[in-house]
Amino acid sequence: MRNPALILSSLAVLLAGPVLAQTTETPPPPPAPPAVTAPSEWRAVPPENLMVIDTTKGRIMVELIPEIAPLHVDRMRLLTRAGFFDGIVWHRVIDQFMAQTGDPLGTGEGQSAYPDLKAEFTFRRGPEMGFTAVAAPAGAQVGFLHSLPVQTQPDAVMATTADRKVHGWGLYCPGVAGMARDDAPDSANSQFFLMRQPYPSLDKRYSVWGMVVSGLDVVRSIKVGEGDGGMVTDPDRMTRVRIAADLPEAERPTVQVLDTASPRFQALVAETRAARGADFSVCDIVLPAQVTGQPPAPPTQSPPAA
Repeated sequence: MRNPALILSSLAVLLAGPVLAQTTETPPPPPAPPAVTAPSEWRAVPPENLMVIDTTKGRIMVELIPEIAPLHVDRMRLLTRAGFFDGIVWHRVIDQFMAQTGDPLGTGEGQSAYPDLKAEFTFRRGPEMGFTAVAAPAGAQVGFLHSLPVQTQPDAVMATTADRKVHGWGLYCPGVAGMARDDAPDSANSQFFLMRQPYPSLDKRYSVWGMVVSGLDVVRSIKVGEGDGGMVTDPDRMTRVRIAADLPEAERPTVQVLDTASPRFQALVAETRAARGADFSVCDIVLPAQVTGQPPAPPTQSPPAA
């Protein structure tokens, strides 16, 4: 005869088994959906396209625009990486016009040993370029390519051209970087100028290769010359010029410019247009910029000429 106690014990085990099998831990909650990040209102200037100009008055940073003047941008990178601009003076500065430099002689007669450049007064704009229009006067569009104010033929004209592109050119607004030259169109070499004020008579006559994205106040503080020629006595100078990509990471500044594809930019255009009324110009639009990385303090005295 079976042991009653053993039977009862076995029965308890059998009864308990299914109960334990049905007991499970509470499952974890499903993962939260990824946070939706609003599109950035800022566009970072690539370090390869950022020219950092330290001067006796402070730091100027220029965005290179290779889409509109590839030969001139290549020359700027070449001379910068060779240290050519270090120590060169701002030999010609006119207050309501521009500040000119890039002459190793400091007289307006010097240049680099490289061949002169073929003019790039205009460029071909295709639909792939990130152009943002802000106005459409009859037969044209005016807006921005990166940080640069430009004017082009309307998009509709692309359908009528063999390369599906239209003519465009940089507009000489404050901060625009242009190439100096002699009377001959293809005579630009190493001398360049940064605009202190708008000067539309230069449009399509001098190659545009960049735009000041930080330091326009420094450009306007450079010592002004005398007379109509603007030649400067005891001029300010560029102490060091580098491409940002070539600087050590600890010294490399970063610049973010308001993205012209953003709603904030459209609001800026509307505010500027409302404030200026019939006098509105693309040159009135100043793109905000965010800069990180501190420049070195300018020297208290100008170094000797190179």
